[in-house]
Amino acid sequence: MASHNLKRLFAGKGLKVGHSIFEFDSPGIGQIISQAGADFSFIDMEHSGFGYAELKRLISYMRAANVPSLVRPPSKSGPHISRALDVGADGLILPMVGSAAEAEQVVADMKYPPMGRRGVALGVAHDGYTSGPAAQKLKAANKRTAFVALIETASGIENVDEIAAVKQLDALWIGHFDLSSSLGIPGEFDNPVFKNAVNKVRRAAKKHGKSMAQLVNDAASGAALYKKGFDIICYSGDIWTYQTALTQGIGDLRNACK
Repeated sequence: MASHNLKRLFAGKGLKVGHSIFEFDSPGIGQIISQAGADFSFIDMEHSGFGYAELKRLISYMRAANVPSLVRPPSKSGPHISRALDVGADGLILPMVGSAAEAEQVVADMKYPPMGRRGVALGVAHDGYTSGPAAQKLKAANKRTAFVALIETASGIENVDEIAAVKQLDALWIGHFDLSSSLGIPGEFDNPVFKNAVNKVRRAAKKHGKSMAQLVNDAASGAALYKKGFDIICYSGDIWTYQTALTQGIGDLRNACK
């Protein structure tokens, strides 16, 4: 198969662990992530400097290392969605999904006819530059391409039950910083208002059989979420992992040399 079946991965039982890429697009990054034991990569375009040329290279590095790529485009607009998919994304995580109508529009932009309206270009990056029957390729792509909705606004919380009911949605991802800011309590993750909002998302996910996801900075936080029903955990990102290790290493070296 030209691409990974990210829908099947996310629908499977048990913990799925990822790692986010915001900064480093070196050729070895896919192998490093693979050797670390990650199940998927999260490649960010919304808050990074990555353009589509960098994204295309990153996805090829991930494919070489057998790591599926979940991509966050700069926005949930149709052109951003289609370009990310055409350069090879195995799934998309779309920012600030606030209603079922928005989620349905994303599905339409992500899926080929008859499920959606995605424009057709075959024999390019997304299908591994392979030949084959068009109808078969479109059907296979629709089956394997995952859609994750970021719930990170007050409107997303208000409409989360309807969002979770969208058929082709695979997971609800708590965007914790944006959500807390939208609720007027930036960074206050222990605030009852934030906790109640997260619980509402959890109930909607359980009701409609969707996975739950979030990014965490440490293993303990991820384990705590897993116990609450989150089965997709993205462990930190390239910047923070490198920064933490480097800061600790240099600090340890200085202390040892005193």
